[in-house]
Amino acid sequence: MSESIEKKVLEVISPSKDDRKKLEETIQDLKKQVNKEITRRKLPASIEIVGSTAKDTYLKNNLDIDLFIRFPTTFSKENIGRNALETGRKILEKPEGCYAEHPYIRGYFKGYKAEIVPCYKIEKATQKLSAVDRTPLHTKYVKTHLKEPQKQEVRLFKQFLRGIGCYGAEAEIEGFSGYLCEILIIKYGSFEKLIKNVKNWKIKYTITLTKTKHPTFDTPLVFIDPVDNNRNVASAVSKEKYELFIKACRDYLKKPRVTFFFPNKIKSWSLEKIKSEIKKQKNLYLGVKIVKPDIIAENLYPQIRKATRSIWDVCERYNFTINDVTFYVNKNTIFIIIKTKKEHLSKTMVHEGPPIKLEDNVEEFINKWKNNPKVTKKPYKKNGRYYVEIKREYIDIRVFLKEQIKNLSLGKHIDEYKQKYEVVELKDLLKNNLRGFWTAYLDKKKSWDR
Repeated sequence: MSESIEKKVLEVISPSKDDRKKLEETIQDLKKQVNKEITRRKLPASIEIVGSTAKDTYLKNNLDIDLFIRFPTTFSKENIGRNALETGRKILEKPEGCYAEHPYIRGYFKGYKAEIVPCYKIEKATQKLSAVDRTPLHTKYVKTHLKEPQKQEVRLFKQFLRGIGCYGAEAEIEGFSGYLCEILIIKYGSFEKLIKNVKNWKIKYTITLTKTKHPTFDTPLVFIDPVDNNRNVASAVSKEKYELFIKACRDYLKKPRVTFFFPNKIKSWSLEKIKSEIKKQKNLYLGVKIVKPDIIAENLYPQIRKATRSIWDVCERYNFTINDVTFYVNKNTIFIIIKTKKEHLSKTMVHEGPPIKLEDNVEEFINKWKNNPKVTKKPYKKNGRYYVEIKREYIDIRVFLKEQIKNLSLGKHIDEYKQKYEVVELKDLLKNNLRGFWTAYLDKKKSWDR
């Protein structure tokens, strides 16, 4: 059963002879134009195509042309970045300068998505000056170790990950990079053998291809880079996506079906159904609306996740019960959505002090609280410790959020807009443009079961 499904999937995602011919002609033309610009600038640089197009592991309808300009290590990072960005702006359509760990430029070339990335020419990973310097070494490793029939296995695995929402190491997804897919197939031999192995994986599962010593990593999945044993190729994979991947592999082995690779599009519920499902939960939903900064996704999503963690942490610090904090992003707005209890906190709270036997700490505790205007019951002994009862600063989470979010660190660019944030009620979150979000959030079905 799975063999026939996988065969059909490969027929859809594998490039035809015409696809390959068109892509190769486009790559040669791009290389020619970049080389011409390098010559004009009298740069002692070389170019190299890296990534899935160089390794022949790309998906027919999902590919980028990644062109690296390799500079001598004597050039400054500012110099190589400037030259790459200026070159890209002359050659690419709709060019967009990007600044993550390093500057690079992306856009379109003859209808294909393309990136032009500066890096240093190195022979081994220990010589690297930035993370991207390793990428040509990754390409070389895969081209050397991935067998011809395994290229189709990589394609199958990539499409499986795309279908379940785990493909891509970028911050928006927090999943599996293309290179991680390739070395997993090198390790296990085929898509089938890989997913059979995955069903037994646990948190912090560690994989290696070489026997060299390596550091330990505190991430859900660890795959030591065969090119650089100090790096974990799987560092981007979040706990959520790791657990989703294991679940998908187990479910696929039980009942393989095409929806793992090509899930049905989610059908948004009506607002009435969404309201009905929320009503059953008896939770309180609140939203924090913030203007979306005009920055690339690689910089935006880590900041949004930082903001959700900051809000969750500060709410719990003030004793509000938080069940979940999630987010939704549209063209101009970030919605941070908080799921909490429908409750007001008590007006007073018990604050725990030190054990009675710690005399210095006890003295400090008593002096701090004995004349404090917040105190409703002065320090007292109970079960071998000191305690004090004090007035709560906030009993309503709405008031708390309205007053406190502006004091949090939400992320470099989000902070620029946080004075304009707005705390909104559920009725303001039940809008047509959020129906897709609410359906996916409340439905709980996996993509392959829809």
